Formats: sequence, C-alpha cells, structure tokens
Amino acid sequence: MIGRLLPSLVLTLLVVACGRPATTGSVTPFDTLLRTAVDDRRVPNVVAMVATRDGVVYRGAVGVPHDAIFAIASMTKPVTSVAVMQLVEAGRVALDEPAHTYLPELRRVQVLDGGKLRPPKSPPTVRQLLTHTSGFAYDLFNHEIAELVQTGRLVSIRTGTDEFLRAPLVFDPGTQWEYGIGTDWLGRLAERVSGQSLDVYFKTNIFDPLGLSDTVFAVPADKRARLAPLYMRQADGTLQVLPEPSAEAPKFLSGGGGLYSTAADYLRFSRALLAGGELDGRRILRSETVAMMGEHQIGELAVGEIEALDPRLVAPETVLPGGIDGFGLGFALNRRPLVSGRGANTMSWAGVYNTFFWIDRERGIAAVLLSQLLPFGDGGAALVAEDFDRLVYRTF
Repeated sequence: MIGRLLPSLVLTLLVVACGRPATTGSVTPFDTLLRTAVDDRRVPNVVAMVATRDGVVYRGAVGVPHDAIFAIASMTKPVTSVAVMQLVEAGRVALDEPAHTYLPELRRVQVLDGGKLRPPKSPPTVRQLLTHTSGFAYDLFNHEIAELVQTGRLVSIRTGTDEFLRAPLVFDPGTQWEYGIGTDWLGRLAERVSGQSLDVYFKTNIFDPLGLSDTVFAVPADKRARLAPLYMRQADGTLQVLPEPSAEAPKFLSGGGGLYSTAADYLRFSRALLAGGELDGRRILRSETVAMMGEHQIGELAVGEIEALDPRLVAPETVLPGGIDGFGLGFALNRRPLVSGRGANTMSWAGVYNTFFWIDRERGIAAVLLSQLLPFGDGGAALVAEDFDRLVYRTF
C-alpha cells in the first residue's frame, strides 16, 4: 500500500509546474482551480478529468503532464473487486460461500481476541472480503495488528511481500466494518480461481478490453520518465520529494494497493461502470452486477473512521471523502445526496497518496483527481478535492 514511502527524504524542495493544461481554448474555472492548488502548495502536482455519459468533458494537468503515471494505491481495490465479480458472473465464485472454498489456507484463520487466538464463529465469506466486514485489518491502522508487527510476530504490509497475509482477524466476520487486507485476499482468490497471475488476469479481462494501456503493477523502463514524483508534507508546511520507487518488479501483486495508472486510464475504467459495465462496445460486467456493486451491503454496520497510527501516512482526524456512510461490493457509498451535488449511492474510494475518484450513476458523472502527496488527508489536498467536487456539479 505504501511501497513508495521510504525513510529518507531529499534535502531540497522543488515544485515546478510543467506541461500545460490539457484543455484547449480559454482558461476554465477548472484550470484556475488546479493552477492555484499547485501555486499555493496545496498539492505538488495534479491531473483531473471529468466525464458525463456523453464522454469526457474536462481534462487538465498542472505540475506534471496529463499522461503522468501515478501510484494509485487503494484505488486498486475497485479493479480487484471488478475481477472478482467477473468470476461471480461466470459462476466460478459465489458471494456467500466461505472464502476458504477457494483459498484453503483461510480454513486456519483465527480471531485475535484479548491477545489470544480463537476460531471465528463463522468463516469469512467472499462478500465480507468485498465489504471490509471479514475481520481483516491493516497493521497501518489497527493497534492490535500493529503490535503483532512491532513484536515481530507478523510482517508488515510495508515490506512488499505477501507474508502479511498471515494476519489474524480482529473480530468475528460480519459483526463490524474495518478497512483491511481483505482485497489482497481477493486478489489471491482471483489468481487461484482463474489460474492466472493478477497482472495477466487484469490485462486480459479488464485493461485490454477497455483500452487501458498505462495501468500496471510495474512501470516499464520506457514509461518511467512519466512517473509523477511523490512528496511529503513537512511539519512547517513545506513539501519534500521522496525517492523514486524501485524499478524492480514487485514481489507481491497487491490487489489491495499495487497498481500504477493515469487519469485517462482510470477515467475509462470509471466510465465503463458509469455506463453499466460497458465502454465503446466492450463489456466487462453486466449492468445488473454493477448495480449490485453500488448497493449498500452491510446493513446497520457503521463505516468507521480510519485511525492514523502513523501521521506521515494518514493525517490525524482524517475524514473519509465523499460523505461515506455505506459500503457496496468494493466501493464506498454515500447513501444520501450530498450538498456538493453528488447523487445518492455514488461509488467512490481513494488512494493513500491523495488520489480520488467517484462514479455518480444518479447524476451521470465520473471524475478522477490524482496527486502524489503524503499524508492522506493532508489539509491542502483535502481542500482541493472538496473544491473540485463542488465545481464539477456547478459546471455539469
């Protein structure tokens, strides 16, 4: 999830606006918003795109070219969720089947309860993995799992290996909502059921059909010059650039947070879901499947706050963007219309480097806003996301 977060920082700050707005003609309010965001150091770089059901209606970039490649971190999760739902459609996976049906190693998973391990009252299901109600947590956000890492009993997700999948549950499946590693298990499930590695499955069944040419787990050498640099906000408000990520192929293909992408690619993915699973004559899901993914799935369970254990990663008192109060199959939902203009049950999520997207099926709008800045929930980045959201609905 945070493979690019390294302990050392360079000593100098350089935030240079490069490229040019990707729109043509006169400067728009969107162009002004993005330019001001970078000039005022709210974000170091930004690419934004908006589409309606008729097509792309805005594209802009400041600080990087419009085709810059971003680490999208947890915005990988919706892609993995689509892959799993394709397997559900094909009759190869059942949502309410215990996940151990497809991943036998999960037969051994236990619940960490008061410092001791016990069997769960019921096994986690595929649906619960999709909705973050399985009992799995992140060592980045959960004190109990973090303690296991600190005492050497568990390997952190930050290592980039799959050893963190040995983590226990922190509650009985179906009894709470907590953001966790369930989608990484879903990536493993997709591999096991399909017989393909996750990168090959994604390319064959999602990326190639939708024409996503820049969405990858490992950015190839001929595209690395397009990587958007990652920055970290310092205590005095300045921005410092972090070292470029390793060029080596990842040891583990993380279905929860391993992808790189561009605004254009991710908008095409979003537009396909906005249109009910099809774009330019290529279908990746049935319309009824997309509708189900956008329906609240967790009953009376509350979508909880994400507590910051490391303020370099997530700012204290961060509020999940988009008025989230529900969860579908792989997507957060706002169950009521928002003051900004977003329609009810807009499908959304974000990435730790302050990358955002939403798919508003009620209003017929999809939008992507990408930057590369830590911590998530940074005040400047949050303000840009809020202003962008409001402007989208004032304009389209």
